Amino acid sequence: MFINYLISFYGLDQQEMRKFAFLGLIFAFTIGIYWMLSPLRDSIFCLMCGVSNIPLAKFISLFLSIPIVMGYSILITRYLRHQVFYILCAIYALLALIFAYFLAHEVYGVDQINIIKTCIDGRDLFCHTQLISRYLAWALYMYVESFGALMVTLFWSFASDTTKPESASAGFSFVAMGGQLGGIIGPLMVLVFVRKLGEAVLLFWAAIAIILLGICIYVFMSKISNDCLEGYQASKKEHSLRQTSFMQGLKLLLCERYLLGIFAIVAICEVINTIFDYKLRTVAQNIYFGRELTYCFSSFGMWINIIGFLCLILGINKIGLRFGVKKSLLILPCLIGIAVILIYFNKDFMFLWLTNIVIRSFNYAFNQPIKEQLYIPTSKDTRYKAKVWIETFSARGSKVFGSSINYILEFISQDIFLLLSMVLSLGLVGVWLCAAMYVGNRYQEAINTNKTVF
Repeated sequence: MFINYLISFYGLDQQEMRKFAFLGLIFAFTIGIYWMLSPLRDSIFCLMCGVSNIPLAKFISLFLSIPIVMGYSILITRYLRHQVFYILCAIYALLALIFAYFLAHEVYGVDQINIIKTCIDGRDLFCHTQLISRYLAWALYMYVESFGALMVTLFWSFASDTTKPESASAGFSFVAMGGQLGGIIGPLMVLVFVRKLGEAVLLFWAAIAIILLGICIYVFMSKISNDCLEGYQASKKEHSLRQTSFMQGLKLLLCERYLLGIFAIVAICEVINTIFDYKLRTVAQNIYFGRELTYCFSSFGMWINIIGFLCLILGINKIGLRFGVKKSLLILPCLIGIAVILIYFNKDFMFLWLTNIVIRSFNYAFNQPIKEQLYIPTSKDTRYKAKVWIETFSARGSKVFGSSINYILEFISQDIFLLLSMVLSLGLVGVWLCAAMYVGNRYQEAINTNKTVF
């Protein structure tokens, strides 16, 4: 009965629903693992290194992304797409076990007696008494950043590569629902068990979940027929991934305006979110300490995904079906522009907290499935090579830029900072709208003429 309701609600046939249900399960594991690791990463880093080092951590993660993306590009060229999933799952599961071991260690772990509060360059920082433990916190931060970048990017590349435009709008919304469900369960696990079991046990569970993710992909490839895995077929037959340089994706990004438009859409959204996010985390550290900070970050992530899940249950995808990709791309920047103005006139922390939740929920539940459809009328080189450069460096680079803006707060008054951040954010929203209109037009033209954009 419930399956029939979903088939009717989303307008998919039974085979497509089965395929998207599997993809939703895979995405639920991917997002659930990330949201389980994210609050652990933030609280451990704030506890061992101090929240004021977060801008520097984001800056370093940008440069570390270069060799990581190069390695990913080599893998995606030499192995089949599902085999790359297996390789990455094995690597990330092993690293999670290593982190779990050190965090459980009585000397190098997160025991409160090993944490001290000190003043460095006029800033109050939390530091671990062991230098290796601080390096461990930095490494964990980079680990979670790379997991969120590579695994999510690879998943959506795979989903776009195996989906036709006519079923993408409804199907991707169903997949996003799985992601939101995973985003609820992941931080909920932290909320329930971090105080009783500690961070190390949760990282061990994350390693098991990553292994289960690889198993889910294996089952998907075994049970779903090849007919259901056929994607967009342009009038000109597309070749498989070419044996090109690992820099091919970057070349595609820099040479094609359509891809630069997508880059702008992702990057500007991340810049504005980073400005909001840093404010939240700065205030949160002044209120909470230790595992209470983990509890705070986990509840924030859980509520983002609860609201997003409810939006999908209530049929937010119907907006995309009604307006189409072109017009739907304009909705989120308009909402963020309104939020920027409201936050300037209302500086209450709870209002900022709620605004962040609403904006991010809408982004995950509505905007991300719409944005991922933009990759459907593109070549395999674009979907697997250029996309990872777009997603990784737009996210990492924009976070560095946003964090740099936040760093200015230490040198100017808060009122001036809020005014400058509002003016800058509204300017970026204007660029975002222009990029969205251009990309939306190119996408619609490609679908109407049955051609590949690039």
